[in-house]
Amino acid sequence: MIPRYLVNFDVRDLPHVHTDVIVIGAGIAGLFTALKAAETKRVLMVTKKSLLDSNTRYAQGGIAAVISDEDSPAYHRQDTLIAGAGLCSSAAVDVLVHEGPSGVKDLIRMGTEFDMEDGRYALTQEGAHSQRRILHAQGDATGAEIVRALSEKAKGDPNIEVWDDHFVIDLITEGNECFGALVQKPDGQRVFVRANATVLCTGGAGQLYRYTTNPDIATGDGIAIAYRAGANIRDVEFVQFHPTALCYPGAPRFLISEAVRGEGAVLRNINGERFMERYHPQLELAPRDIVARAIVSEMEATKSTFVYIDFTHESEETVKNRFPTIYEVCLSHGLDLSSDWIPVAPAAHYMMGGVETDLYGETNVKRLFACGEVSSTGVHGANRLASNSLSEAIVFGRRIVERILDMPRSEVLPDVRETERATGSPIQPVVEKRLKLQKLMVRYAGLKRSAKGLQKGYDELKRHVSLFDSCLSKRQEFEFANLLICSLLTTQAALIREESRGGHYREDFPERDDLVWRKHTVFNRVNGITEGRNDDV
Repeated sequence: MIPRYLVNFDVRDLPHVHTDVIVIGAGIAGLFTALKAAETKRVLMVTKKSLLDSNTRYAQGGIAAVISDEDSPAYHRQDTLIAGAGLCSSAAVDVLVHEGPSGVKDLIRMGTEFDMEDGRYALTQEGAHSQRRILHAQGDATGAEIVRALSEKAKGDPNIEVWDDHFVIDLITEGNECFGALVQKPDGQRVFVRANATVLCTGGAGQLYRYTTNPDIATGDGIAIAYRAGANIRDVEFVQFHPTALCYPGAPRFLISEAVRGEGAVLRNINGERFMERYHPQLELAPRDIVARAIVSEMEATKSTFVYIDFTHESEETVKNRFPTIYEVCLSHGLDLSSDWIPVAPAAHYMMGGVETDLYGETNVKRLFACGEVSSTGVHGANRLASNSLSEAIVFGRRIVERILDMPRSEVLPDVRETERATGSPIQPVVEKRLKLQKLMVRYAGLKRSAKGLQKGYDELKRHVSLFDSCLSKRQEFEFANLLICSLLTTQAALIREESRGGHYREDFPERDDLVWRKHTVFNRVNGITEGRNDDV
């Protein structure tokens, strides 16, 4: 059903570019991995927009790491495992909590300036964390500060070449080994970038849904191209919906950080009632999936499209200093975070699953690595603990580079050609198709799911697979093809898992079932669907 390659080509006819490491995507995963690799290797970074465009840039809350004397890796480990609802890899979590602090020191050495208080790093607490361990920058602009520091360093590194506005169509593989990527330049010309190691840092797939905190570029490209290349795709039924995205006419679904609730903000329904006590003893600081579903339940009960977040107990000065970006964005839409209740609703935020890797970021395809949100390292399980994503990117980015340094050079020149694909007429404009897909995913594979809805959604999505017989040539067409693959995998995985766990909630199977479902769903284009037990936690 899904072809190996999206376009016809013959590597012998393509221009060749050689590099040691190709990093696909930017964000904290791409930038950090590129900078570490560039200490000894030549690196080519390929971004479909620019170094400054990624999910990282919009990350507000911060980065989780054990810095305080009152905290410990054991506490961080326990919090991560509890949030992950029985599907974390204990080995991967151990790596994260023990290596995270030195990764943060690397970020600081690379120029990241985290907020200080009385000569020490200012730490905050977020939902489901037992300790204050979240470092932040400029109050609520942590991601933007990290991207600023790392992109400035990358631009000045003589071992890093950056290709902005380029699109990776597919990975070039032969005999389950990756030799680089097929890249389309802004003028439409295609080139084979040959590399000793290929690192996917393409971020998430928020654009699967109509309402998302992710930028337009988060179209699941890495998951889809890895799937076509034969990599294992794991746990994609687990999608995290952030509970509190701004929900206001004319405003984008802008993230109202979890840290706002960490600093004491409360949730109210449209009748002004505080409601979280009816759902969880941790109230507003319950795990994200519980808070998000509670909000949807209140919206349904009150026939509203939003609830309120109330931060009016704090002074205007405190609100401005702690959350300057959120304050300014709200103000630009006529809302004052310090005196108004802010209307919010859940929005797609983070993909817990992705391309399955080992503890050094390598996939089951040789020389192919994945880092950041595109990967499934085992850290997040069924529900990511807040602010662990930035930590995961730097910890596993460092490990990927360690593995690359030990790899022998590849001297094989692959003889790959794809000429058997049908070359039907160009497809119709995909803007409308993309919106229909997003609406379908919200309706059938969103926060609340059922067999009937998921099957209907999957059947409707399958009607689009004739797309792969068309002649694809534009970036929007490749993106839609990638979204289609991700949506098919996500709905199928959600249909298979007949229980509720973490970010996956089935109304027809509302209970968690550890006896049967403490396992992973793994997709492979060649080998089909397999299941892996998770007995190590």
